[in-house]
Amino acid sequence: MSNLNDTDARPPTDLEEVVNSEIKEWHFHIYFHQRNAQEHHAALELRDAVLRLRRDGAFVAVPLFRVNTDPIGPHPVGSYEIWVPSTSFSAVFSYLCMNRGELSILVHPLTREQVRIVEDHEIRNAWLGPSFPLDLSTLPLRSDEIPLQYPSLKLGYSSVAPDYTLEDRRRIGASVERILKGEKEAARAPSD
Repeated sequence: MSNLNDTDARPPTDLEEVVNSEIKEWHFHIYFHQRNAQEHHAALELRDAVLRLRRDGAFVAVPLFRVNTDPIGPHPVGSYEIWVPSTSFSAVFSYLCMNRGELSILVHPLTREQVRIVEDHEIRNAWLGPSFPLDLSTLPLRSDEIPLQYPSLKLGYSSVAPDYTLEDRRRIGASVERILKGEKEAARAPSD
């Protein structure tokens, strides 16, 4: 992990390294103050809406069956989890962003580097709404492999769909660069 104060640290640009480290699955944790009936109701209404939209094909999102009515794990208030494969991330993020009301939502990746499970919750996270302090001491320090969630869907890390090859990606990138040459406002890729 690079230190933000390290002036020599550069984001990786090696195509193969970046492709191989791509995040395939995400968790959205919807928070509600468990003793606030209005928030609890709003959280359950949002959950039902997500389930209806999944049923109707808007996106793939799998709320965990359990709704935690008390703090559990690192989560300091009532919550529930929604698993989302990367192929539905944008649609689910957009929907929750626009329809969360006053609820806060923790978004974090499930990376292949589960030895860094704390980093997924603490550093690689994002919040919709105000953030909550997490109790990271409850998370395991190490896990040898990422637990596959819903492998029967064959999405995320369980996907059997062929990925673009590195050469396919290079062709697509070159095509995008050619098209954007005509756009005055688009930044140009470095020549190196």
